[in-house]
Amino acid sequence: MPFPSSPEERDRPWVMRTYAGHSSPAESNALYRRNLAKGQTGLSVAFDLPTQTGYDPDDELAVGEVGKVGVPVTHIGDMRALFDGIPLDEMNTSMTINATAMWLLALYQATAEEHGHDVSKLAGTTQNDIIKEYLSRGTYVFPPGPSMRLITDMVAYTVTAMPKWNPTNICSYHLQEAGATPVQEIAYALSTAIAVLDSVRDSGQVPQEQFGEVVARISFFVNAGVRFVEEMCKMRAFTQLWDELTAERYGVQSAKHRRFRYGVQVNSLGLTEAQPENNVQRIVLEMLAVTLSRDARARAVQLPAWNEALGLPRPWDQQWSLRLQQVLAYETDLLEYEDLFTGSVVVERKVAELVEGARAEMARVEEMGGAVAAVESGYMKGQLVASLADRRRRMESGEDVVVGVNRFDSTEPNPLTADLDAAIMVVDPAVENAAQEAVRTWRAERDPEPVERALERLRRVAGTDENLMVATLECARAGVTTGEWAGVLREVFGEYRAPTGVAAASGGGGGEALAGVRERVRVTGEELGGRLRFLVGKPGLDGHSNGAEQIAVRARDAGFEVVYQGIRLTPAQIVSAAVEEDVHVVGLSVLSGSHLQVVPAVLRGLKEAGLDDVPVVVGGIVPDSDARRLREQGVARVFTPKDFGLTDIMGSIVDVVREANGLAAQPGDRVPAPA
Repeated sequence: MPFPSSPEERDRPWVMRTYAGHSSPAESNALYRRNLAKGQTGLSVAFDLPTQTGYDPDDELAVGEVGKVGVPVTHIGDMRALFDGIPLDEMNTSMTINATAMWLLALYQATAEEHGHDVSKLAGTTQNDIIKEYLSRGTYVFPPGPSMRLITDMVAYTVTAMPKWNPTNICSYHLQEAGATPVQEIAYALSTAIAVLDSVRDSGQVPQEQFGEVVARISFFVNAGVRFVEEMCKMRAFTQLWDELTAERYGVQSAKHRRFRYGVQVNSLGLTEAQPENNVQRIVLEMLAVTLSRDARARAVQLPAWNEALGLPRPWDQQWSLRLQQVLAYETDLLEYEDLFTGSVVVERKVAELVEGARAEMARVEEMGGAVAAVESGYMKGQLVASLADRRRRMESGEDVVVGVNRFDSTEPNPLTADLDAAIMVVDPAVENAAQEAVRTWRAERDPEPVERALERLRRVAGTDENLMVATLECARAGVTTGEWAGVLREVFGEYRAPTGVAAASGGGGGEALAGVRERVRVTGEELGGRLRFLVGKPGLDGHSNGAEQIAVRARDAGFEVVYQGIRLTPAQIVSAAVEEDVHVVGLSVLSGSHLQVVPAVLRGLKEAGLDDVPVVVGGIVPDSDARRLREQGVARVFTPKDFGLTDIMGSIVDVVREANGLAAQPGDRVPAPA
């Protein structure tokens, strides 16, 4: 049995963070200062989608996205404002940034240099895992090859210049959100790490005798779902496999270098819009999964807020999540004990099962040529879409219980959401205009000569195998903007559109309910002279495509001809596809909060194209007040996370098509939602 450790042996608490950033650098700086004053011990910066995908605030694709899901950082002036008054040499800063990670790290370093900080002492993490962007979040920019080069160059640079910095943070977190089973999450994350380490080794930029230091700076960002026993076993399996991999494949002798270092954000997409108060206990249980086992304990934890399924959390909501961590770390006796599960037959059996499954899946990826090849072929994406479809079917059938959603859904009025508009934070629409004016002023007032020199050097170096970090630092110091830096690399590297994985996901029956909807789709198509065509569109920069992909899969299973072209489309491109494909209904998926900008733009475009009779439905995280506004502007239906039944959604879309075309009511038609 475990015995209490002596006070000297008490495990130190993990780094406590809150993922935060919104509106503007100044607003976010004020939020960071408040959180640090409340006892937060590290920063986790959320960047807005234009920053993540390499666009300035005044770019066409940035419309409606500025400051919505994070803070816009367009140049070194913004980085100065973001960290004003915060000592970077004393801070552990995590930056959730991938395609433009090199650029944001350069801005961070240049800002630290201006304050006289020793760059070699800077501590923190750039997420910088592009593989998972092709599979889940969708904030990739360049093709896999050049993207891997950017990561390689950052690793090689930081291992010498910034030895306390984690240049890449392999993210299994988003894989779980995209559907990954624990086995897939372990296997695909470790396959990604292999791709990065092989690339660094093969680049020749780091001597073999320093390779242990490269391995020591690779960190992981892991999801923790509500099945907390399985999740804890998953972390023990991760730890075991990483130790084996780094010793056997890369010959790393030091146990310290081989240590599995990971941080956690617990499962945000598992939070529910229905009965959101239940999210608090979900968050606590998920936190236990990554803290109970001392031998596989997270070294950094950030928790979502109870109301993130409703919208942007307020500072008070984030404070509540921070207090959950502090109570566990400082009030309980958890940190006083050795590992609680050593010798557990049940735990050892489950860990062995996960290890065996992960090894087999890693071998499949290796046979394909590694993680990059498995992305390009669509294999990993197809596996995730299929896994998520299975998970959705289990939830809809009631096999997987979600309290307050598909069981125990009767409820008393919730005082926390009595005034829903006050229960979340809303970004002021003026933020976007202010950011657009600010970047135009910045460009007009800077010295153009060093900007041109820096961009030309970047263009030249990008065409060679020279490390890109030094040229990027020159751009940062010269006042280059995010869009300009990324624009040059787009010219040299090109852009990329990843496989959607929808075609690889099999339907799998669906029971009587789906059969009934399939018959209604068939009959309605015959009445309109052909098969019903459904365009699923992702307008703007929102790359979270899991929901859109599941809608596309279920629509195909229901008999629709589905048009789905992937993420990051302009309203004009969506309208053009609707015209070319002669669709009967358009579905728009928006999770970034830009629905009040991008949806009306699509409606206007359809009207101008003579398709104002084609109905539009919208899905995403849309507050009730915004849903009313969208319906007033002509949207036929708005679906939010509480509408978890995909087959029911398909039935509603058939209703919409029939209403729009003046067809007689069918058995099973639903009553239209109130305007």
